[in-house]
Amino acid sequence: MSSKGWFMALAGAVVGAAAVIGYAELSSRPPTGVPASAAVATVTAPVQTAQATVTAPAPAETAPTKAPPPSRTEMQMSFAPVVKAVTPSVVNVYATTISQGASSPFLNDPFFQQFFGNGGPFMQSRPQKSQSLGSGVIVDGAGVILTNHHVIDGATDIRVATNDGQEYAVDLVLDDPKTDLAVLRVKDPKGASFPALSFADSDQLEVGDLVLAIGNPFGVGQTVTSGIVSALARTGVESDNYEFFIQTDAAINPGNSGGALVDLSGHLVGINTAIVSRSGGSVGIGFAIPANMAKLVAETGIAGGALVRPWFGARMQAVTADLADSLGLGQARGALISELAPGGPAQQDGFQDGDVILSVDGFAIEQPSAFDFRLATKPVGATADIKFFRGGKTQDKVVTLVAPPDGGKPVTVSGNTRFSGTTVETVTAAVAQELGLPYDARAVVVRKVEAGSPADDMGLRAGDLILSLNGQNTADAETFGKLANDRPRSWSVVLQRGGRTIRAEVSG
Repeated sequence: MSSKGWFMALAGAVVGAAAVIGYAELSSRPPTGVPASAAVATVTAPVQTAQATVTAPAPAETAPTKAPPPSRTEMQMSFAPVVKAVTPSVVNVYATTISQGASSPFLNDPFFQQFFGNGGPFMQSRPQKSQSLGSGVIVDGAGVILTNHHVIDGATDIRVATNDGQEYAVDLVLDDPKTDLAVLRVKDPKGASFPALSFADSDQLEVGDLVLAIGNPFGVGQTVTSGIVSALARTGVESDNYEFFIQTDAAINPGNSGGALVDLSGHLVGINTAIVSRSGGSVGIGFAIPANMAKLVAETGIAGGALVRPWFGARMQAVTADLADSLGLGQARGALISELAPGGPAQQDGFQDGDVILSVDGFAIEQPSAFDFRLATKPVGATADIKFFRGGKTQDKVVTLVAPPDGGKPVTVSGNTRFSGTTVETVTAAVAQELGLPYDARAVVVRKVEAGSPADDMGLRAGDLILSLNGQNTADAETFGKLANDRPRSWSVVLQRGGRTIRAEVSG
């Protein structure tokens, strides 16, 4: 166990009558988020002198500054009005998953096989039902709900319960593991109109702002906790997510996943997602997905479209102190372009290896994850004002954001084949960048393997790169789908897993 504690996704899981909580070990280093800098306005009081009164000049017109409560009376004001307005928009999410239970331990025993053969009805594995518990936020009056991907991942039935006790079946309309977000829609609203929360601009959050976290921790019922924004742009939380989390000390616990983090105006500033904990309960370190990221996913789900994010076409690395000195940058900041995709958008826009991106649309880029976040919150076709450092000078480019290269739709193999239950995607330059492969990689990547399927029994895993089947290259998903449906006596499979090339012979 790491001495730094445990990372925990916040969905509580219930199997039968027992509560089960899943854990994953946190990195041995603590999260190293970069707080967004905030300008502090200083007002000089009038100074009395023997000769004249000197008054500080009035500051230029800026956004109103935030101040602590000026009196004890205001400090004792209640959060109740905000809570009453917000809680009807937060729901409980129940996701049921059916998985194949373990086979009888006697199934392979020769003695029992004399009497039961392959096991018979008493020896076969049986389906097991499990239910995860999380939270969700109504973001559209038609019954559109935003929650976490890990709450509903693999679910065969999803239901939500509203604050007034009504229960509704929902459809999964958009699932985005990359952001750990999912969009649900009520199947039959029965004429109801749902109270929706409006999104705040999460870029306006400052460290120290008061926030409320709302969800259903441990299944005890809807719960509200208060705290402050402890940090912004936190990284090192979920390695497969866009690393730009809001950190808060508002108490959030298992079951809060997908719940709301709101400001004192009752606007949604984030979706609660994860905590760091040794015990399984809150220790005051919780993380939420910023509203600006969640808003794009929610709007795409409401519109019923596919989520396509802009692709820049460059690998980047953090700028160390040594790199900053060698480049003449002066300060270790920004995202250094280390490799350009041949013919990709960045190369076409004139960027070069060694350029250091300093800001996007005026927002400082302290590290590559900040650049990824900024692009991911903008739609394809929008423009981005990118400031970068090259050859001792700061330069500026306005670029139009484009979609990644089209590799076709993912292919799912079904039918009477050893590869039934496999979903694969063509490795394009954008997918190669995501997977850390060379830009010219030619293969298909396994995105999903259905539990209990022939592909699962064969040992395929999500993330495997399939290079060839029976000596024929599988450079795209369509080719793989055709080859996988052949019926040879045996299969010769070449794949890559964890950087290793594996060759296997499998019966047909």
